[in-house]
Amino acid sequence: MPKQEGQKSKLVTLLRILEQRTDENHRLNVPQLVQLLENQGILAERKSIYSDIDTLRSLGYDIQLQRGRGGGYWMASRAFELSELKLLVDAVQSSSVISARTSKRIIHKLEALCSDYEGTQLQRQVYVDGRPKTDSQTLLYSIDALHTAINRGCLVQFRYKGSSAVRTVSPWQLAWENGCYYLIAYQDEKAPPVRHYRVDRMAGVLVLDEPRRGKEFFRTFDLPAYLRKHFNMFGGTEYRVTLRCTADLEPVMRERFGREPVFCPEDAEHFHFDVPICVSQQFFGWVCGFGGKVEVTAPAAVRAQLHEMLQSLAEQHG
Repeated sequence: MPKQEGQKSKLVTLLRILEQRTDENHRLNVPQLVQLLENQGILAERKSIYSDIDTLRSLGYDIQLQRGRGGGYWMASRAFELSELKLLVDAVQSSSVISARTSKRIIHKLEALCSDYEGTQLQRQVYVDGRPKTDSQTLLYSIDALHTAINRGCLVQFRYKGSSAVRTVSPWQLAWENGCYYLIAYQDEKAPPVRHYRVDRMAGVLVLDEPRRGKEFFRTFDLPAYLRKHFNMFGGTEYRVTLRCTADLEPVMRERFGREPVFCPEDAEHFHFDVPICVSQQFFGWVCGFGGKVEVTAPAAVRAQLHEMLQSLAEQHG
């Protein structure tokens, strides 16, 4: 190997050794660094290690030295702290829409961002509600294609789970809700024009070389408000619903509906407010989950639907 080429590879190899084999609790002295380089076929003099480390420092790498017995060099800071990597690993592991195989591949890449010793701490097992992970191997490609279409302002085509029909929509936003990715899209041939699709149920996502539609509509579109009125992302006819709640539920209602609704106190024990809601059985289930602390007082049509559902459940379980 020519000397110049060897010196270039030596610098890169030395950096890799420091990144993989050192941290605050694991340091390497100069003789150890020389030996590790030689193990990879790169001869190095001890004095050259000092200048190489100075070069890496000048390039922005935080390489520290502890002098004395048991001392040595180590990579003191990295792009991600170990606690941040653990958080990312937990998010990947707990996501039900990322397959086990893809999770393993992503976590292996995250391990490369810390030392080998710290990497063992990233082998964590975190699952949400015991839900199985999807077996989809194409989710990441679908997400990438959708981001590409959104950035380019193009239409997309795909097939949705349970249907062989090809759908063409105008993609505008991606949302993360209930542990799943959703595409927020515009379809001008339908009312309401906004539709959402679970990305892990989309197959064969194809970016088309045609401009998307709905620019004027999405100029004033409020995504958080859209997500709030869809319970568990189920659709339904939209109503302005009035809810009467016990006073202790005010923090819960603020968390669910935000700061916009005006809470009107009735007495020391109750308040009411109205919000737009796409009424579905999931919404009714949410109401019933409070055990009588939440009452739908208006409109009459929604009260009637809730009453009918409860009667049906009572007969079924009578």
